[in-house]
Amino acid sequence: MRILLGGVAGGIGSTLVKRLLSDGHAVGGFGRPGEKLDALKGAVPELSIYPADATDSAAVAQAVESFVDEKGGLDAYVHAVGNVSLKPLHMLSDEDWREVIGINLDSAFYAARACIGHMRKQRQGTLLFFSSVAAQAGLSNHEAIAAAKGGVSGLVRSIAATYASNGIRANAIAPGLVKTPATSMLTSSEQALRISERMHPLGRVGEADEISSLAAWMLSDDASWMTGQVISMDGGMGTIVPKPRA
Repeated sequence: MRILLGGVAGGIGSTLVKRLLSDGHAVGGFGRPGEKLDALKGAVPELSIYPADATDSAAVAQAVESFVDEKGGLDAYVHAVGNVSLKPLHMLSDEDWREVIGINLDSAFYAARACIGHMRKQRQGTLLFFSSVAAQAGLSNHEAIAAAKGGVSGLVRSIAATYASNGIRANAIAPGLVKTPATSMLTSSEQALRISERMHPLGRVGEADEISSLAAWMLSDDASWMTGQVISMDGGMGTIVPKPRA
């Protein structure tokens, strides 16, 4: 399978890349130019890298075109792009709001639009995005990220409906807190980590390997009858209230 990843140098993206390559897929990825992208290329030389900022629609479109030219087509796209914003509404500036929406929602739209034409020509393809538990459960100080990731969930369902007749699937994963460099402000502090662990009914935060395992399955033929779904992998945070401890 020919699979392109956006946000390839992030914690989940880089973990998923290694899993997909080990499974024998032809994999490429784009990300913001910089040290992280260079380090990934050095560590995984068989990975095709296309420097592109996910919030630049023209750069994203060019990355998709470069991948298609190199690999001869595009069977699946994974959008592992996002950031963490933990400001309450009254502290969000216009710039804060636009940044969160741009990184999380606008970028998803740009990537989907760039990929969909190739998949329609092939009459097959799979799109996988990342929403968040914050779009499903009301979490304090998550207004911007909840709105952005809620938009991703809605975008995914509409894409799935529009392009099902073209043989195209679109789904999303909605994680809880996962240990990655992007969440280090929460996971590197012992106190903040303990609070976060208590918020998840299973008593711990997630690992990138766990999310990438689910993502790999959702891209596979084993999930070929799944579309329009937002699948939670959040330690129970978004759907259950555990029995209080004595």
